[in-house]
Amino acid sequence: MALAALCVGAIMLFSGSKQRNEAGEWGSGVQWGYLLIMVGIFGVLSGGLKWSFTAILLLFTAITGLLWLWKKCLHKNEQLDNNHFRDYMAGFFPIIAVIFVLRTFVAEPFQIPSSSMRPGLVKGDFILVNKFAYGIRVPVLNSVAIPTGKIERGDVVVFNYPLRPELNYIKRIVGVSGDVIEYKDKILMVNGEVQTETPVGSYTYPDDNNPQQEWVAERFQAALNGKQFDVLKKVDRPSFEPRFINEYSYYNNGLKEHCTYFDEGSAFKCTVPEGKYFAMGDNRDSSADSRYWGFVDDRLIVGKAFFVWLNLNELGRIGTNIQ
Repeated sequence: MALAALCVGAIMLFSGSKQRNEAGEWGSGVQWGYLLIMVGIFGVLSGGLKWSFTAILLLFTAITGLLWLWKKCLHKNEQLDNNHFRDYMAGFFPIIAVIFVLRTFVAEPFQIPSSSMRPGLVKGDFILVNKFAYGIRVPVLNSVAIPTGKIERGDVVVFNYPLRPELNYIKRIVGVSGDVIEYKDKILMVNGEVQTETPVGSYTYPDDNNPQQEWVAERFQAALNGKQFDVLKKVDRPSFEPRFINEYSYYNNGLKEHCTYFDEGSAFKCTVPEGKYFAMGDNRDSSADSRYWGFVDDRLIVGKAFFVWLNLNELGRIGTNIQ
């Protein structure tokens, strides 16, 4: 589709009129041609070359910004620019720059893709992620330039999936650097302290891939580092699935060096390395998390989830604060 957009855009651009109309605007062929070419380039960079959205926005902002400056230097009296490439592409700069600044440094939208964070977050939730909660980060490199806060236990965090950084995941941080995390018989302990969980009944939810099928789990009120939230557990599941550990064992994810796994999935114990975090889904037995694919490096952090702004299937969830 990206290549098709590039081809169609190029055809429209080269075949369209390069003269302004009576209103002083470029012809529709030129306008649609440039727009489709930009869409095509975006698709190739993101889908084919696996560039992050931030990297693509930075590239577009830099190119259109240079063209905008070039135009301003040549046409200081606001007269019409007869160079259609420079004139049209420079017009994108203010819009792209605003989107880049807002998305990179203020807030980023994210859609919940699965049920791994139920019951607090459900599939179909559109949430906002606070990008400056843990520091102003350098675009693309994602290193902290100006610290503004620290990730704490219990925070719900969006991050780049360690095994495929082009994907974003959302989990709850249960361990920070230096913490000893133990999950024994499905009871969480942090630095030797048992995290209290109170049963509140059962919870039924539809299967992500087959809405006709339902899952039943036990719901618990949990507390971690002063934060209150609910978690789900299935009584017939172990603390971790040994077969999944084997699936991820060929990745250099640090689990062999820092974790001990006990037989038959009854328990595991990990010491969180410096600069990394241990993340788990609230739907404990339906979550691929740090138990399997390893720790989350600080450079992969996107931001702190804080607000549900849309859910087309459950309008009542709009405006929900994320605990």
